[in-house]
Amino acid sequence: MKKFVDRFQELETLENEYNSNSSSFVVLYGRRRIGKTELLNEFSRNKKCIRFLATEESEKMNREAFSSIVSEYTSNPLVKKASLSWEELFDLITDYNTDDKELIIIDEFQYIGKSNPSFISVLQKIWDTKLKNNNVMLVLCGSLINMMYSQTLSYDSPLYGRRTKQIRLKQIPFKYYKEFIDSTDEKFLIEAYSVTGGVPKYIEMFESSNDIYTAIKNSILNSQSYLYEEPEFLLKNEVQEVGSYYSIIKTIACGCEQLSDISNALEIKATNLPKYLKVLIDLDIIERVVPITEDKPEKSKMGLYKIKDNYIRFWFKFVYPYKSYIESEHIDFVLDKIKDGFIKNHVAYVYEDICKNQYLPELIIKNTFGFTPTKIGKWWDRKDTEIDIVATDNSNNIIFGECKYTKKPLDVNVYYDLLEKAKKVNWNKQNRNEYFVFFCINGYTEKMQNLAKENLNIILY
Repeated sequence: MKKFVDRFQELETLENEYNSNSSSFVVLYGRRRIGKTELLNEFSRNKKCIRFLATEESEKMNREAFSSIVSEYTSNPLVKKASLSWEELFDLITDYNTDDKELIIIDEFQYIGKSNPSFISVLQKIWDTKLKNNNVMLVLCGSLINMMYSQTLSYDSPLYGRRTKQIRLKQIPFKYYKEFIDSTDEKFLIEAYSVTGGVPKYIEMFESSNDIYTAIKNSILNSQSYLYEEPEFLLKNEVQEVGSYYSIIKTIACGCEQLSDISNALEIKATNLPKYLKVLIDLDIIERVVPITEDKPEKSKMGLYKIKDNYIRFWFKFVYPYKSYIESEHIDFVLDKIKDGFIKNHVAYVYEDICKNQYLPELIIKNTFGFTPTKIGKWWDRKDTEIDIVATDNSNNIIFGECKYTKKPLDVNVYYDLLEKAKKVNWNKQNRNEYFVFFCINGYTEKMQNLAKENLNIILY
């Protein structure tokens, strides 16, 4: 049996809905391979339930398959021989005698609505007239994010307002990687995370290796592996103009992160880009970030578009440009290209995210700084100054952080460089308490350790 990792909050939400005294209607969605099925397996363990996996066949074929499952659930062999409507099938479920709440899970739900859009209205009527007033928990699960949203959560959907909970399942945080991969090597775990990005099915491909490049060669540069074409599959299932989205992601991966730069690179009017960018943001593929000190982030002209998904970022940097070489079996040539830029151009940036999202919060929770920041992010100006981490509170306290994924220990020069960069940050400049925090995968020089001992506002993680 595979080990069930994380998902504590999602599992608790499902259990609470199941144990409530009223009917429950839960929408569970998230990208493919993110662990929805494993979550439902864990939740439904030791519970009697109807579990149906919809397919891309017609609605009639799905209804007949559902009928067979209802037949087994109710121990009524006549059911699968009859041609029953959805309403009649759900009547059989609710009329079936059971002391426990009846659990109905429809996985890949979006396929039924795709084959027959009127099915959404049929299910709405079934919920309103049958399920809502019975001891039932209905879970609709799907992996096509845009379609699941439009069918179940959108204001225009007949099912709008019926759900009692919705869960969007996202990637596993880095802190749980030790439970997936049996390794005490923090560097390997970070590098594995920088590629697999918290997607459980991707992580499984790296479990048996303790060398990152071997794992990449076997699991990604192999044209027979599902990871090789995974981004293409994800986009083709979510968007129609695949080429336009490909071009945008590729451009961002190449370093064009401002709206004007993306526009110029693609020779597209900047006013035509937001609709595509919004879709990619909704899919959790990219994000728009602004300097943490901006008062009105949504209106800031300093916004940058970053690829949020680690695997897609890796793939567009190191796989997509070399597909012709991979398919002509020049694998070692491509692997050498990856080795040249993997740490500097990829892992180092993912390490910054780990420091910002995990390591710094760990220090804050331990009250290391004596205050609790309310905003954590990055900072940059219009020239060439950038600070990896800046965190502020609602008073006058500010943290400046630097993250180094380097082969050498961090030395005092990094502190003095950060001190100079901090002077350019115009936030409560006349009256603020400054703290400096450093993260380095290979530790700190003796000079740096001594400096931190002499200055209480310097923290070495």
